[in-house]
Amino acid sequence: MAMQIHVDIVSAEGAIHSGSAAMIYAPGEMGELGIAPRHAPLITRLKPGDVRVEDEHGQMEHFYVSGGMLEVQPDVVTVLADTAIRADSIDEAKALEAKRRAEDALAGQTAEFEYAKAQAELAEAIAQLRAIEKLRKMKAS
Repeated sequence: MAMQIHVDIVSAEGAIHSGSAAMIYAPGEMGELGIAPRHAPLITRLKPGDVRVEDEHGQMEHFYVSGGMLEVQPDVVTVLADTAIRADSIDEAKALEAKRRAEDALAGQTAEFEYAKAQAELAEAIAQLRAIEKLRKMKAS
């Protein structure tokens, strides 16, 4: 039997996922993380993006997180996300509209605070759209 690691994905709204995995991939602040069973303990911040949970059969589940924290213990991975949703639940039209609004705000803003907020909104919208695209590619193959 292949080794497994338990993974919990939790947001402010509640638990999104809890189960076993052969591998977990997450958008760490310094780059993509791949976490296997018995990984060395670590805590890191997450940037907006796609968290992928691979089961022992190679099936992948995709989750969008807007940022948060990742804690890795040898037998448990916990994703504490600001917002987390299953990638197949993302509303593409809303994400495209949010991206357009953020781009418009960036083009017209001069105040540093508003610019930073628009940049964060743009990064989140782009991360959601990337998660949708990855899910589409996975379903096509």
